[in-house]
Amino acid sequence: MSLYDSVVRVEKVQGTHRRATLPTGQAIDFGVHGPIAAHFRLQEEPLPLPVDYIVASTAG
Repeated sequence: MSLYDSVVRVEKVQGTHRRATLPTGQAIDFGVHGPIAAHFRLQEEPLPLPVDYIVASTAG
């Protein structure tokens, strides 16, 4: 039995940059930033981590 099925499409844009498209059509970009990007010596555009969205939604 399923109470809720999430239908979200996640696609790779470039490198660690990912784009999730929600059922409403809203697109959300995520990737890496800060100490994580520095640790892996990534020179990509700083984008929120997926866990940043989880923390924000929990706090909201």
